[in-house]
Amino acid sequence: MSTTQMMKGILDGCLLAIIKDKEVYGYELAERLERYGFDALSEGTIYPLLMRMQKEELVTSTRKKSTAGPKRKYYSLTSKGEQELDGFIRRWNDLQNNVNRILEHETSSDEF
Repeated sequence: MSTTQMMKGILDGCLLAIIKDKEVYGYELAERLERYGFDALSEGTIYPLLMRMQKEELVTSTRKKSTAGPKRKYYSLTSKGEQELDGFIRRWNDLQNNVNRILEHETSSDEF
């Protein structure tokens, strides 16, 4: 399984977590993700996700004047988006704990 396939379900939660911190625009999201090590993601990957999240009322957007170039579309989290993020964090922690237990068991000589 490729990293891209594994990322499909995780990327939404990562975007919501970044947007929760402050209003951000698409290119800024791509830059922030790259700083966290997700350098294979482009704006072309991110914008469709943002559009879907907006349709699902997880985020809202507003156009704001830019110091350079055209207006930018800034995204912020809705209360529904905050609830979705909280659920993602719970699911992620459970999944991470379960996978770690399996990996630790399979790489040790101890019986479960």
